[in-house]
Amino acid sequence: MRSDAIEVTGARENNLKNVSLKIPRQRLTVFTGVSGSGKSSLVFDTLAAEAQRQLNETFSAFVRTFLPGHGRPDVDAVENLSAAVVIDQKRLGGNPRSTVGTVTDVNPLLRLLFSRAGEPAGLPASAFSFNDPQGMCPACEGLGTTVRLDLDAFLDRTRSLNQGALLHPDFSTDSWYWLSYVESGLFDNDKPLGDFSERDWRLLLHGELPDRIRLLWQGNTLNIRYEGLVDKFTRLYVKKEDMSERGRRVFQRFARTAPCPDCDRTRLAPAALATRIGGHHIADLTALEVRHLAQVLAELDLPRVKPVLDDLTTRLRHLADIGLGYLSLDRETRTLSGGESQRIKMVRHLSSNLTEMLYVFDEPSVGLHPRDVHRLKELLVALRDKGNTVLVVEHDPDVMAIADHVVDMGPKAGTLGGEVVFEGSFDALTRAGTLTGRLLRHRLPLKTEPRRATGRFAVTDATSHNLQNVTVAFPAGVLTVVTGVAGSGKSTLVNDEFLGRYPDAIVIDQAAVTTGRRSTIATYTGLMDPIRKLFAGAAKVSASLFSANSKGACPNCQGLGVLYTDLAFMDTLKSVCEVCRGRRFSADVLGHRLRGSSISDVLEMTTAEAADFFTEPRLRPVLHALNEVGLDYLRLGQPLSTLSGGECQRLKLAADLHRVGSVYVMDEPTTGLHMSDVHRLLGIVERLVDQGNTVIVIEHNLDVVRSADWIIDLGPEGGSGGGRILFEGSPADLLKTTDSHTAAHLRQDLAHPARV
Repeated sequence: MRSDAIEVTGARENNLKNVSLKIPRQRLTVFTGVSGSGKSSLVFDTLAAEAQRQLNETFSAFVRTFLPGHGRPDVDAVENLSAAVVIDQKRLGGNPRSTVGTVTDVNPLLRLLFSRAGEPAGLPASAFSFNDPQGMCPACEGLGTTVRLDLDAFLDRTRSLNQGALLHPDFSTDSWYWLSYVESGLFDNDKPLGDFSERDWRLLLHGELPDRIRLLWQGNTLNIRYEGLVDKFTRLYVKKEDMSERGRRVFQRFARTAPCPDCDRTRLAPAALATRIGGHHIADLTALEVRHLAQVLAELDLPRVKPVLDDLTTRLRHLADIGLGYLSLDRETRTLSGGESQRIKMVRHLSSNLTEMLYVFDEPSVGLHPRDVHRLKELLVALRDKGNTVLVVEHDPDVMAIADHVVDMGPKAGTLGGEVVFEGSFDALTRAGTLTGRLLRHRLPLKTEPRRATGRFAVTDATSHNLQNVTVAFPAGVLTVVTGVAGSGKSTLVNDEFLGRYPDAIVIDQAAVTTGRRSTIATYTGLMDPIRKLFAGAAKVSASLFSANSKGACPNCQGLGVLYTDLAFMDTLKSVCEVCRGRRFSADVLGHRLRGSSISDVLEMTTAEAADFFTEPRLRPVLHALNEVGLDYLRLGQPLSTLSGGECQRLKLAADLHRVGSVYVMDEPTTGLHMSDVHRLLGIVERLVDQGNTVIVIEHNLDVVRSADWIIDLGPEGGSGGGRILFEGSPADLLKTTDSHTAAHLRQDLAHPARV
């Protein structure tokens, strides 16, 4: 007989302390707790990982080589699992060919519609795809833009070839590429480029010679084909699929991107654009916002393709229902936020008739205005009511309130967390003595005495994306919160328009920090270099000895502390290095001491312990900042890949915390933060402003809105229905506004003395 609960016994992944619990099946369970308390370790690294691993093991060894590997989590047993669908916050990313339409499988249906009902008829469905040779514009190869060498950036016409007229670093005067022009015998190498004849310019930029040219390179005579600068640049950089981060930055300096003149950014070949339904070609439809596209399709009378139209309408309705009606199908996925990416992943499962599945969500309310949270709640309940088990890691009290069961992790973070401190109903949680329970009974007051501005930062006539000729002033010396529903233009106004005019602002956004195996808290914050020098000074040896990436690394594991063994079709085996026992350094290096501690001992210290250990002035401000943002439980040597999203964002904040007279721009800084962490963050922001800084925050969290000195509210809706300034002023004055969704939800929130 099947149990009515998922049973976890002895979970020890990351900071979990031998956790055992029962999670009701076919119910909605919300996991809460401070950032770093162990929620993700339990839900994703234990439950979801084990469910996916066991499902993968049902396939043959050959098939498993094509599936993502999931190692066995550190747990005694997980019983009564179902097949899992994990919907996380990872951005969809992708290349320029990946759009909302392609990733949601709406574009294939549109292509089918045009192949069956388009006029003139005759094209197959693939002929309407910009990713297929039949359908892509031949000029831009389906990208919608053309990339060309920017000659003004690439060449200094006042210099000769010998003087370094080619400014690209790969064409410097000691490079092979430079030599191929200087030694070609085609040019006067001492003549400034500005004095070149028309023939010289043709040869330099586009010249193709029938005979190969002879060059002397490092004592060898070589015969090579001569290639003009433009053709060489296009082959080496424009056509290159993979490029390093450094290469991409350099490329952007010397390339110019423009709309394709042949297809006018539609990406499609002429034959596809000539085929129409109801007067629209397929690119017209993919450029419409989802909610408007649904209306256009609903007006079509095409009985022959009714099943296709019905399927299209259903998928578009799901996108709108989940709060993404403002997106267009031609929007590139790499421009989507984490919250938008997660909601798009949800859409794929809305039409599923599968039951008894395990759905796992990672903070699905991220990026949602309070107006849109109710749509999310309806989706979660609908998935549960189909007979599925739904697990949600969440901080939003409105989402907690719909749970059948709540698991609160804590009591704190890191080594002070990893325990289940409460299990039960949401009502019982509101009466519990846990940190989450206490904060559910408490709310921050509305700021009634806002600071006065000391100046202003003007943005005038802003028209990027959906902004409708916006002119607005951001007050200096205060905390400004920019609000509005998703897609209303907040990020465009702040990240594009404001930062475009004031590029010296300190930006703390949601982009991930470097998460390589060797990146740690100490290396990211710059603490590692002075620590190495302190050890080197005490031991009278080279500082490079105290780098696990250099001379001091354990020779057996090369400074990783662990060994990775490739087992072909089985999961890669990760084991602690038996030579250094996970300490990463050679025995000689570990023998050196600083005030009685080895370099490995120091890297095992938490930031709070390190603040007591180090008295050096260069280290203390950084350690103090880490503790101030609530990361006192992290170890100095902890890999960045183990951090949650909220921890990563606070790590960035700590790195730039004590600059005075600066402008800080924060993009939804409460992402991934528990209510207690939000209060701590607000305390830090208040101190930043008190020190003379200007802070601009894009936010939906009503605790942050209540704490603002000045609010700029955009809307009223998303996409073409937004892009206007609805309100500028204090929180108290916002409450008097009648056409703002933010004002309506703030009034509703303040009308209830508690969240219960």
